[in-house]
Amino acid sequence: GRDQPLLVTMPAAGRDPERKLGPLGRCKSAARLEGKVAIITGANTGIGKETARDLARRGARVIVACRDIAKAEAAASEIRAETGNQQVTVRKLDLADTKSIREFAGKFLAEEKELHILINNAGVMLCPYSKTADGFEMHLGVNHLGHFLLTFLLLERLKQSAPSRIVNVSSLAHHAGRIRFHDLHGEKRYNRGLAYCHSKLANVLFTRELARRLQGTKVTANALHPGSVQSELVRHSFLMMRLWKIFSFFLKTPWEGAQTSIYCAVAEELESVTGQYFSDCQPAYVSPWGRDDETAKKLWSVSCELLGIQWD
Repeated sequence: GRDQPLLVTMPAAGRDPERKLGPLGRCKSAARLEGKVAIITGANTGIGKETARDLARRGARVIVACRDIAKAEAAASEIRAETGNQQVTVRKLDLADTKSIREFAGKFLAEEKELHILINNAGVMLCPYSKTADGFEMHLGVNHLGHFLLTFLLLERLKQSAPSRIVNVSSLAHHAGRIRFHDLHGEKRYNRGLAYCHSKLANVLFTRELARRLQGTKVTANALHPGSVQSELVRHSFLMMRLWKIFSFFLKTPWEGAQTSIYCAVAEELESVTGQYFSDCQPAYVSPWGRDDETAKKLWSVSCELLGIQWD
């Protein structure tokens, strides 16, 4: 049936941190990353922090890009102490403000000659209705448009440094998402659970169209579902409670949740794989809406319009 891959990707039960994730749930690659530069958004906590820790352990120069500098500095110094890698640095990035995104990118490009891995990890969930500094609905603005602009501003550097990778953290929640072009900012109707789902579908569609446009550049773009790592979603949203039941969800530790991000960033066998969606370190089922090329193209041009950029 259509949902077959989802059944395959469900991890075994149990809460042991080194639990039997089996071959599916764990990144097995021993790839080293000396001389490689990685940016991870929202890497001060949760799966972003675990991803940063892993890449630092592999020898990468890691830029922790966060809104909360104090929290980010605490995370970075913990990672430096634990991995012995002193090249873990913090840069301010507020994805809810295009001015901050442009400042971050400008600084990065002035300081760093290379960029090999961009992990668009940061995200907001279930916000009461609010808007970004630029007037975008918060979920769409941070989860999709903020990362869309960041990727646009850094793309030339990724191309110059190729082979390089763009990793977009989406979610199984994309299955419940739709791109509502007639009401992108939820002004007519707003449901915070659905707003999150719509933004995660936008991540999948962005990845699909980006990969198509990057054919032949040796820059790959893949999306992933990290697993359900925190339970706040369930508490606040009837829809998520339904999804949890349907997909027999079960919580992962941040370390477990980071495995697929790490896999997409480092696994040798993904060197030329692009435009795919992964869960538990293997390809996973994408909703029909996430495979709609027309919607992907339209979302691309609407995003450019909203951000005032030309990205051909």
